[in-house]
Amino acid sequence: MTCSRCRKTFADKEPKCPHCGEPRPDAGSGVFQSSTVLISADGADLVYRSMEEVPDPLRNRLLQSTNSPNSATILIADRRGRQEIAKAMRHLPGTGQRRLMHSILGNTAGPRLSPEWRKIFLGVTVLLTLAVVAFVFLHRW
Repeated sequence: MTCSRCRKTFADKEPKCPHCGEPRPDAGSGVFQSSTVLISADGADLVYRSMEEVPDPLRNRLLQSTNSPNSATILIADRRGRQEIAKAMRHLPGTGQRRLMHSILGNTAGPRLSPEWRKIFLGVTVLLTLAVVAFVFLHRW
């Protein structure tokens, strides 16, 4: 069979094209669309905006794993759904979680201070404020 999307040939028994993931026209309903692809492989967390961005070796591994019996979760979310997922993920640790969250929401907020740096910044601000107040009251004009 020839894929209608990538024009490569694959076996008739395959439910979708192993090269690009396009479902067979006669395979029934089912849509695979994603705006974010997170792949944790070989000790690295990699985030891609689409399946087309995933390098061929990783894409092949991804397609094999999603066609396996262990595969069970497909998530489709609109903007509100992405925000709800990100809100739930904020309580999870790890850099992969942060990268996935930025990928889902987009990085429109800019860089944020960590809680430790916020405390340091607040402490320095309070000390400087107290120093200015003390200077005003103790200085002889």
